[in-house]
Amino acid sequence: MAGFMEVALEEAQAAAGRGEVPVGAVVVCEEAIVARAGNRTLELKDPTAHAEILAIRQACESLGNERLTNCDLYVTLEPCPMCAAAISFARIRRLYYGADDAKGGAVEHGVRFFGDPSCHHAPDVYSGLAAGNASRMLRDFFAARR
Repeated sequence: MAGFMEVALEEAQAAAGRGEVPVGAVVVCEEAIVARAGNRTLELKDPTAHAEILAIRQACESLGNERLTNCDLYVTLEPCPMCAAAISFARIRRLYYGADDAKGGAVEHGVRFFGDPSCHHAPDVYSGLAAGNASRMLRDFFAARR
């Protein structure tokens, strides 16, 4: 598990190198990485180009299915409402995330999307994986821009 989060952290670091908010995501099926991505909202001029969305799109294309029922998602930051909805619609089996996002998160903060009765599918959620590294990367990124 920790190895997959390391790959997500690499994607986050690459995103930071492009001037994007450093968030990375990896989709894993049967212990193999089928997709990996970092934020690209600025590069693509697309507000939906979050790491999770891009990784889910790649995984669906790679597997030829819009459902990722046997897949797990590793992401460095607690998903926002948009990404939580995509995770639910893709039927991701397990979500592992690093840093909490008290302001924009939607899993254990904010709207708590997966606990809402309108949520059709909720993955098993495991938070805090490599949270220190993910938080530090985000903190450093924003400190450098102030």
